Amino acid sequence: MTEEHEEQTETQTDIEEQTDLSQVNPDAEPTVESVIEAVLFASDEPLTEARLANIIETGTKQIRRHIKNLNDKYQEHNNAFRIEQIAGGYQMLTLGGYNHWLKKLLRARSDSKLSPAALETLAIIAYKQPVIRVDIEAIRGVAAGEVIRSLMYKGMVKIVGRAEVLGRPMLYGTTKKFLEVFGLNSLKDLPKIEELKKPAS
Repeated sequence: MTEEHEEQTETQTDIEEQTDLSQVNPDAEPTVESVIEAVLFASDEPLTEARLANIIETGTKQIRRHIKNLNDKYQEHNNAFRIEQIAGGYQMLTLGGYNHWLKKLLRARSDSKLSPAALETLAIIAYKQPVIRVDIEAIRGVAAGEVIRSLMYKGMVKIVGRAEVLGRPMLYGTTKKFLEVFGLNSLKDLPKIEELKKPAS
């Protein structure tokens, strides 16, 4: 097979692939390149040319050409990412110039991680709010001051007032960030206490 005939065959294959892919979603009109882009965007690990070719049902030579075209488009439009070769495969990566902001994101994610003690305290506050610290400690059986301060620092808990009892201790409740982190629209979406009980063995 001559090189010219091979190029013609690949061009015809591209046309056929794009025709087949267009049947998936007529509105989106996916192309081979957009499918490569979608697959790499969704993958959390590098994908080899062979694996990409197998997923998209095309040749490795075409994969290389399409990836080059995509990177050219990304550069032309000043996108913040490129498709790079990593560990023998391809992966979509953010450019180094954006590391400053990405580090902030990673720190924010780290700040949102909760220990078992914090989760237990947060659950008590969520279901009992507004609640004072003494009541939280009575339920947990241990001091809760440090954990409450940590939850306030993470933006999950806030002071919502003072109780009308001796000493007027502070009342604690959850925040909007609490709803966002746990995917709740409102406190009404919290699981019912009955649903959390372990089934009898």
